[in-house]
Amino acid sequence: MDTGLLLNHLVTAVLVINDELELLYTNVATEQLLGVSNNKLLELSFPHHYQTLAVDLAVLQLAIRDNQGLTVNTVSLVTLDGQQHTVDVTLTPIEQENRQALLELRQVDQQRRIHQQLTQDAQQQAAQFLVRNLAHEIKNPLGGLRGAAQLLSRELKEPELNEFTDLIIEQADRLRGLVDRLLGPQKPTQHSLYNIHEVVHKVLQLVNLTLPKNINLTQDYDPSIPDIEMDPEQLQQALLNIVQNAVQALDKAGGNIRIKTRTQHQVTIGTQRHKLVLMLSVIDDGPGINPELMDTLFYPMVTGREQGSGLGLSIAHNFARLHGGRIDCDSSIGRTAFTITLPINS
Repeated sequence: MDTGLLLNHLVTAVLVINDELELLYTNVATEQLLGVSNNKLLELSFPHHYQTLAVDLAVLQLAIRDNQGLTVNTVSLVTLDGQQHTVDVTLTPIEQENRQALLELRQVDQQRRIHQQLTQDAQQQAAQFLVRNLAHEIKNPLGGLRGAAQLLSRELKEPELNEFTDLIIEQADRLRGLVDRLLGPQKPTQHSLYNIHEVVHKVLQLVNLTLPKNINLTQDYDPSIPDIEMDPEQLQQALLNIVQNAVQALDKAGGNIRIKTRTQHQVTIGTQRHKLVLMLSVIDDGPGINPELMDTLFYPMVTGREQGSGLGLSIAHNFARLHGGRIDCDSSIGRTAFTITLPINS
């Protein structure tokens, strides 16, 4: 059996390095973790492929030269594209090869993310249940209020008084729209094969109509991504909500927004492992999200803006869930990334 084929099915990044930290082999998980293709990885030594790794490289070199194993847990890794990871580092000497070792980088933030997602989904569903029940209670008297205002407007003798009944009807309609959004779909709709980049293209057409001149929007696509089963309108709305949030975050100072698509192998969503998934990311270089909001970011009615409704991210999260996917957010000053992960059924 082909050893390389087996290693490429691992979710752990596996590298073979020598005491000069030159890369002699990398598996697919290494490419995905570092965001660099295999050919480019092998062109340069290991330290050229990340920004920071909280392990003393001299310690790695000494361990390889002394033919000693080494394990360092919960190590911070920042890749070239600015993504932050927490990994366990294991170095194992290769007995048959002089001054060479097997280096494993196992992501432990994946396990933390899975636990966080399960907890977040349970809490959000409870919050949605409460909000939906409240919305139902609002809907009936709201219809009665609107109907009464219409009847009253017909009875008024002085036309200028209709201004007040029109205001009541207008605000009732606005609240009805809000309630309808709260009572959005909770079950999967009809899905068909669709290309994710067509969805992105339609979103960018809408966003560019009102995009401020001080914001630069770029695309970074993987053109090899196959069509996936989806409701394109739901995913368009989910992506539009996220992009609009990024635009609003950059509105005053300006900045850059990047739409990025990639695939990743062997990813767990909830409790299910998928061989291949789509990673659709919206990345901005704005001020970041208030840490106090991170745990409740996707809850309905939670917002960090004075004029925000707190529904955009909740709706996006729900649409991702209806596609068997998830949304993750990583945010710090100067970099916020929302990533929609969707299974690809090949």
